Amino acid sequence: RAQLEETGGDSVQAGGSLRLSCVMTAYGNSEYCFAWFRQSPGKEREGVASIDKDGVATYAESAKGRFIISHDNTKRSSFLQMNSLKPEDTSMYYCAADFWACSPLIRGRPPDYGMDYWGKGTPVNVFS
Repeated sequence: RAQLEETGGDSVQAGGSLRLSCVMTAYGNSEYCFAWFRQSPGKEREGVASIDKDGVATYAESAKGRFIISHDNTKRSSFLQMNSLKPEDTSMYYCAADFWACSPLIRGRPPDYGMDYWGKGTPVNVFS
């Protein structure tokens, strides 16, 4: 079964930047759609950004203009560049992947948004 691992979470001052990475370990050469979500204690998991196999990205309103999602040529790794970070961006960030679900922010619903594979999360703390 495929596994995802996120890295890059850190503590950063407001206005700063972080780059999150997500690497999939799986058999075969299948390409996947990726998405990033975040969840804070006591709150529902929310979508941040997604990218389909053609590289078309979708962003939550809170991420537009500040975050950039990308994937590598193999479509088995994803990256989330986060700029102009705000304290309200503080959360645990999760990477998810799926072969079919390529529009999770539009068509998916919590908690799993139709995504089959999930990482364990990487923490982001933005302090003022």
